[in-house]
Amino acid sequence: MRILAIESSCDETAAAVVDDGWRLRSNIVASQSDLHSATGGVVPEVAARQHLRAIVPVVRRALADAETSWDQVDYVAATRGPGLPGALLVGLNAARGLAYARGLPLIPADHIEGHVRAAWLREQDEGAPPLPALALVVSGGHTELLLVQEDGTFERIGATRDDAAGEAFDKVARLLGLPYPGGPPISQLARTATERKLRLPRAWLRGSDDFSFSGLKTATRQLLERDDPPARAEVAWAFEESVCDVLSLKAVRAAERLGARGLIVAGGVAANGRLRERVRERAALVGLPVHIPPPVLCTDNAAMIAATAFEHLDDAVDPASPLDILPTAARLGSRSRAVRRRSA
Repeated sequence: MRILAIESSCDETAAAVVDDGWRLRSNIVASQSDLHSATGGVVPEVAARQHLRAIVPVVRRALADAETSWDQVDYVAATRGPGLPGALLVGLNAARGLAYARGLPLIPADHIEGHVRAAWLREQDEGAPPLPALALVVSGGHTELLLVQEDGTFERIGATRDDAAGEAFDKVARLLGLPYPGGPPISQLARTATERKLRLPRAWLRGSDDFSFSGLKTATRQLLERDDPPARAEVAWAFEESVCDVLSLKAVRAAERLGARGLIVAGGVAANGRLRERVRERAALVGLPVHIPPPVLCTDNAAMIAATAFEHLDDAVDPASPLDILPTAARLGSRSRAVRRRSA
């Protein structure tokens, strides 16, 4: 089963070809990071216009790299949300047009589920992550714990109450005078720290699986506003340690408590080397297998959308039928793969 997928939820225009929900044949991403660095964040209208320019070349490249003709494509998939509405409309309508022109069914896919499904992507048939698994999704404005059940449904265990981890990285990067996006430059600066004695607060939210990073951001700002602030590298190191400490410990504890057979870490922040290290260290202490996609599959990409679409073949629609995009607060999945929030 061969799926051509398109992803355009934020500032990456991406297309990919994936077989059977796991075999990666091509994965093309055109990033807009340089375009948005001047404003320190994504400008939605600018992002949507850039998607319009990039979408056709990216799709053509994905098909060429996969050595695939349209006659070999079985489904077209696209992200329907959450994300920036204008950006989503470009990718979704491009996918609709292609599917309609080629007489192919269209599968709208959820972006957050896509990040989780990236753990299933590989080049060799090495086996999928065992279920049930706990997924820590750390992407942009999302920091969530999702329990992936054996039947493929998702149950939301915890979520961010204010600033997500990715947002905190971007905001603290600006405080440190670093470019957007903030994650990579903070990590690079943190690696140059020498003292490594500074400690910033951790919001553990005792008794809850939720996350909060707004207090950490404020504490970092207050630290930098002192008359004698610490070295920028020390602040970057302390900030990264605080975020990775909270994410790794809460994820491993929740997975152990819920009887998960594995831990998946996904989303753009999952490309952070220190987070990957801390998760693996803590999971090893309790014998918990960890599945983290390679960094190129952690950031926004279309291969993860194809992997998600494969789990929703029954939800394929006629591309000529009316479609709406899902708002940022939308639930994961579709009628057959709805996410539920665990009762307190």
